[in-house]
Parts: sequence; structure tokens; C-alpha cells
Amino acid sequence: MPLTPDDVLGADLSGGLSPDKELVFAAQPDDPDMRESMSLWLYDDRGRFAFPRMGIEAEASSWDNRRVQGNFSFPGGRILNGAGIGAAHSPIAADGRPTILGAGPIRFEMLEPFRRWRVVFDGSVIDGTSEQQIAKTLDPARRTDVRLDVELEMVVPAWVQDLSPEAVAKLSPEAQVEAANMGIGWRLEQLFRARGTYTVDGQTHDFTGTGSRIKRQSVRPLAGFRGHTWQSAVFPNGDGFGSLAYPPRDDGSEGHNDAYVYKDGRFYPAKLVRVPWLRRIVSEGDDVSLALESDLGITEIGGVTSPSTFRVGNPDIGGLNLQQGGAVYTWGDQSAYGMIERSAHESLTAIG
Repeated sequence: MPLTPDDVLGADLSGGLSPDKELVFAAQPDDPDMRESMSLWLYDDRGRFAFPRMGIEAEASSWDNRRVQGNFSFPGGRILNGAGIGAAHSPIAADGRPTILGAGPIRFEMLEPFRRWRVVFDGSVIDGTSEQQIAKTLDPARRTDVRLDVELEMVVPAWVQDLSPEAVAKLSPEAQVEAANMGIGWRLEQLFRARGTYTVDGQTHDFTGTGSRIKRQSVRPLAGFRGHTWQSAVFPNGDGFGSLAYPPRDDGSEGHNDAYVYKDGRFYPAKLVRVPWLRRIVSEGDDVSLALESDLGITEIGGVTSPSTFRVGNPDIGGLNLQQGGAVYTWGDQSAYGMIERSAHESLTAIG
């Protein structure tokens, strides 16, 4: 049977990590290449709006001025773009612990390790459409103010990637390159349910939703990054999945391929056997169905993209085209909004 709320309350959601991993760096790391990153993917249960990646990249080499991202999307193609550079916030909360990662308009605060986080975005964003993003014609002078205030309640144990230098040293040379693209250090990903308020165009909306939050502390060189497909969702009955794959290497061998299926309160390590690589740039309606192989057998999950945001020729990842959006996923008789991020070389992607 799926976990009940009381089961989740008593379950170990840490993924084997110690509670201190939920703290943030209290001071600038000595290694200039070290980064602390948090991101949030959040979807309104009613499909009225989505927040396909709100995040902070706090890199030691620019510790006081951090890269921030705030994506907002709506049915019909409207998008709001809050990307930029934001001044660092103090990491120290009222209880004296380093539980806050903040920059500019964004603040992540840990309330309870692996269980509860609060996220606030309060700032000015570019107002446009996904078609303008694709055509690179967004007008940076057309802006609007938005505010999001949401509390996240984790409902699935953390999916952890342990890529410590010691662990990576044991991998093959090819796998070490893939690990570097993921980040040398550690990373967790965790599905949640959410409740909060969102204000846009002078109107405040109460909402409930689902999504995924990511936290990492790692060194992450992205030279040679070839693209990826990353998806996850949690369904009304408590089941969920997560997956991340890189395309085949130049020699034809399989790239990074890691996934899980969460069913009836149990984690099942999995592997993708069908991956919806990014092959066309379209605002919504793309088929992103996938299949995962685990001890459960083959799990088929249907998927169709909902309104997405794009960066065509993204300089942060070698000029690859990038989609950050949502999808409506279907697993048996259950449906849910969930996240999708994909990237691919422009030679592999058609517009429209």
C-alpha cells in the first residue's frame, strides 16, 4: 500500500545522508571551483502555472554575487524570466545555524532536514512568451513583479548521487567524465508536496502543488557536456519516479543512465530503457513518455509536455539548446504534473 501521511512522518527520508548535509556552507569554500546549488521545480495541482526551475548557483569564485534563475510558465505560452545575478544573503538563521541559501530575490530555508523547506521569490522578472525565448526576441525592458512563498513537505526519500573523489576514482575513465558533468561531490533530489501563495499581475493565488527540489555541494566542470534528459514526478497515490540520462558517447557506448521507481513505499533502483531526448523545440505538447527497468520489470510512464521555458544556444552548457518545463505524466490510472529538463546540440533539434 502507498505510504499514508503518518507513514511519511515516521519514515527515514534521508537517503542515507546525515542531517548536517541539509545545512549550507557557513562561509566561502576554500576551493574556488566548489559550488553550492539549490533548485526547485514546482507545479500547481490545477495546471494554472508552473515554476520550472528556480535556483541559485553559489560558486566560491564569486561567492558574494550568485547566479540566480526564476522560471515561471503559464498555459498559452506566457513565461516570466527571473535570471540574473543576485547578492548573497546571510546563511545564518534565527537559531544560529546555517540553514539559508539566498541570493537576490530568492531564499531557500531548511526548516527540518529532509522534510520541510520554505522558498521565497520576490522580485522583478522579464515578461514575455516561450515563442520569444525560442526566437531570442524577449524584451528585457518589459518587466513585472512576482512573489512566491511556499512551504515544501518531502514525501519520498532523497535520491542521492555520491560522487566523492574517492568514489569517482574507482570508475572507468569514461564514467569519470560523466561523473564530472554531474559534479564531483554529492547531490540529492527529493519529491515533495507544497502549499503556498503566488502573486502576479496584482492577484494573489493560493495553491497546492508537487515538485522536486535539488541540493548539491560539488565541483562541476561542464566541458564536454553532450546533453541530457531529466524527469520526475510524484503521483496522488504516493508513487513516483526520477530519472537522468546522458546521450551515448562518441564511441557509441551508453552514457550516464540512472533512475528509480518509488512504489508502495519502496525504492527500486532503475535504468531507462526508453528516453525522450530533446529533438524539437516546441512550447508544449511534445511526447516525453519513458520506460524504466527495475526489479518491478518495465514501468511505462506516459508524458506530454506542459508550458515550458527555453534557452536556445545556452552559453552555460556549451551552446546547447535547453528546455526547462513541466509535463503531465500518466502511470496506470494516476496522473500528475512533474518536471522535465532536456538539452541537446542544435544540430539535433528542430524548431517547432
